[in-house]
Amino acid sequence: MAHKDKKQFAVIGMGRFGTSVANGLSSMGFDVLAIDSDEQRTQAISNMVTHAVSADSTDEEALRSLGIRNFDVVVVAIGKDIQASILTTLILKDMDGPLIVVKAQNELHGKVLQKIGADKVIYPERDMGLRVAHHLISPNILDYIELSEEYSIVEMKVPKAMYGKNLKELEIRVRFGCNVMAIKRGNKMNISPASTDRLTEEDILVIVGETSDLTKLELAYQDS
Repeated sequence: MAHKDKKQFAVIGMGRFGTSVANGLSSMGFDVLAIDSDEQRTQAISNMVTHAVSADSTDEEALRSLGIRNFDVVVVAIGKDIQASILTTLILKDMDGPLIVVKAQNELHGKVLQKIGADKVIYPERDMGLRVAHHLISPNILDYIELSEEYSIVEMKVPKAMYGKNLKELEIRVRFGCNVMAIKRGNKMNISPASTDRLTEEDILVIVGETSDLTKLELAYQDS
């Protein structure tokens, strides 16, 4: 069993996304309960997680018998069955227990999930598409995370045009309205970089800002 201070997760739906989430959380040392109606899928992941159970998540009694309301976070990662996704979310909401994170297939599905009380709605396919698009704009972009409709975070490999310069000289905030939150260098993370810190070829910038401003920044350094 997990330490009382360690969050416990349940992941419902062992498709590619659900399996990846469950395996990732487990590899980080968290207790993970994997649930799927297909016994073959639960057997396939049983060695990767703390517990794997074959159950129908649209059956309220089945979820209650698993003690699902005692988990800190439940990730509903059900694939193409939108009806099952919505019904599962409704049942979890009625239990008034865990934080509910739900995978949405599209914007309409996401709106329904938000209206019925999902705490967080995620769009894996859309988000991956955004990451690919931003990487195509600038090969220096290593990762892209949308925080909201207006704001995002990017991890940006320092382009050649920035080598040897410090943050004050680059004036990223003045020119683009974006803030450098941190500088990664190897295994070290500088979460409060000074304006005089000079950038090297090895550095990765973690930058937050309005999505439109970040795009301007990416375009400005796309060829360097």
